[in-house]
Amino acid sequence: MTKGIISVLAICFSFISSISAQEENSIPFCKGYMGYSYYRIPAIIRAPDNALLAFCEARKESRADSGDIDLVMRRSTDSGKSWEEMKIIWDDSLNTCGNPTPVTDEISGRIFLFVCWNRGDVPEKGTAAGVGENSRRVFVLTSNDNGDTWSKPEELTSRLKLREWTWYATGPCHGIQKKEAPYKGRLIIPANHRDIDGKTYSHVIFSDDHGKNWNLGDSNIPDGNESCVSELAGGKIVQNMRNYNRRQDSCRTYAISSDGGNTFGKKRYARQLVEPLCQGSIINFSKNGQISDTILFSNPHSKTKRVNLTISISSNNGKSWKKLTTIHKGKAAYSDMVLLDDGYVGILFENGEKEIYERISFKKIRVDKSR
Repeated sequence: MTKGIISVLAICFSFISSISAQEENSIPFCKGYMGYSYYRIPAIIRAPDNALLAFCEARKESRADSGDIDLVMRRSTDSGKSWEEMKIIWDDSLNTCGNPTPVTDEISGRIFLFVCWNRGDVPEKGTAAGVGENSRRVFVLTSNDNGDTWSKPEELTSRLKLREWTWYATGPCHGIQKKEAPYKGRLIIPANHRDIDGKTYSHVIFSDDHGKNWNLGDSNIPDGNESCVSELAGGKIVQNMRNYNRRQDSCRTYAISSDGGNTFGKKRYARQLVEPLCQGSIINFSKNGQISDTILFSNPHSKTKRVNLTISISSNNGKSWKKLTTIHKGKAAYSDMVLLDDGYVGILFENGEKEIYERISFKKIRVDKSR
């Protein structure tokens, strides 16, 4: 073992010790691990064999959003207490491979991982303003063995990105499979884009044939950005979005679809879910595969800073919200949640002491033992 690796392990162990009082389960990624400067943009799902798959971007040289960025994954078979060796899912030389958005097809057992690509030598502002082959492109990878191996990336840009769009991003967080009618079994991926006038929108991607074909859903939700989706009791879909209309309160926005994401109703403001312009995650707290009217949402609960990572809970299909628990009081940013057994949910999240992006941690939370 080299001196450098020993040093990185020491840093990780010191992180674990420093946050033990917060009841952290584990730290699958921390800065410097395996030679990467930073790890960002977490996403997590449960595989058909019940293993947890934690994805993120491994940023080689810096914490910048563009550059030499690889897509990586770690797997856990003990509900996040420990993690297997890190796998590099996609490394395209010096280019950017990121925005992981996974979803499990519970019918076929196949896992789909949506990602975005751009040239690493073009800064994010240049990529966001560009069109054509050097702009942001969308791909999907698949696994038929619970995340052990992955297919080569398949490009879907021509089908899922309109010519007048410039910036494009999937998630970043998990996708869903509808459990109730209408469109029961539909796979849905949250996404967002920017047009040539610089206006931002959220949209969804969906498949009704177990991933053989992917289509664009409603793409006209204004001022949306990074987004997440959840099914509601009764079969409707909610898309919860980072809010770029800062003339309104510093809070999340959302829109409801009654037809599986084909169309969405009017954008609304979730004023109880305050945000400092950051990503968030939403999940239906279902039991035995049945959709409930209890919804969970995670984000930095602050109007101005990426701090105070909180899980909020709604017991009425998202009509109103209250605080469930504080995950990390200090610096924290992106997160994603996964449903576990026996009334628990797991959360994978960016956090740190001196800076926000020191590590990506995993924590297991009991929501309601009786549900």
